[in-house]
Amino acid sequence: MKKTLAVLNRLVEEGLIASYALGGAFALLFYTEPALTYDLDVFIFLPHAGRKTIIDLGPIYQHLKKQGYREQQEHILIEGVPVQLIPAYNPLVEEAVKKAETKKYEGVGTRVLKLEHLLAIMIQTGRSKDKERIAQCLPGSKINRKELTRILYRHQLKSKWEKCF
Repeated sequence: MKKTLAVLNRLVEEGLIASYALGGAFALLFYTEPALTYDLDVFIFLPHAGRKTIIDLGPIYQHLKKQGYREQQEHILIEGVPVQLIPAYNPLVEEAVKKAETKKYEGVGTRVLKLEHLLAIMIQTGRSKDKERIAQCLPGSKINRKELTRILYRHQLKSKWEKCF
């Protein structure tokens, strides 16, 4: 994983990605018990993407293929890790990437979504596995409840949260 994160950091240095943040189950590792996951979800901002309706990840994939990495379904295998590059697709995810924090993983700095944003994205997505992960996080994690509530209100998710929890 260390090498995979180093490759992501190089993509930023080389200007292929403007910014990124880890999300999904792997990001939860920084806050709570590990969750089983198949891939690494990486939310990204592309340089000069603005509000385009069509986003082209081709240049990133081409660059990575030249370095010997290959595609596998919706992933690209980077140092053996299936990575899903997900352009920030709505205001909640955009906010989450902007406010992500830099954390260390095996000595490599990497940007990670804050726990409160992770929880809000999971409730927005609404998959059963996300609801299970939220339930696992609630008792033992250091959640900033005020910040979570503000995020839920700002993105019209408070009632959805209350129906589940």
